[in-house]
Amino acid sequence: MPDCPEPLTVAWVVAQAAAIAARRADDERAHRAEDRLHQTVLRAIADGRCADPAECARAALQTLELSFSRWYA
Repeated sequence: MPDCPEPLTVAWVVAQAAAIAARRADDERAHRAEDRLHQTVLRAIADGRCADPAECARAALQTLELSFSRWYA
């Protein structure tokens, strides 16, 4: 995942979600990227480094609609 801009933007989150969608055929890779995206957005919101916290969160959560296996241990 590329470095996120300061402040975090909705456009960047949407681009990362699109990248996850493009690699969803590889479940492990897509799940790892999804987790990283969600953590990045949450940290940016918590640290006050997000241009539009609600929209960034909505954009990140769209990845939950993607069809790929998510594994938890």
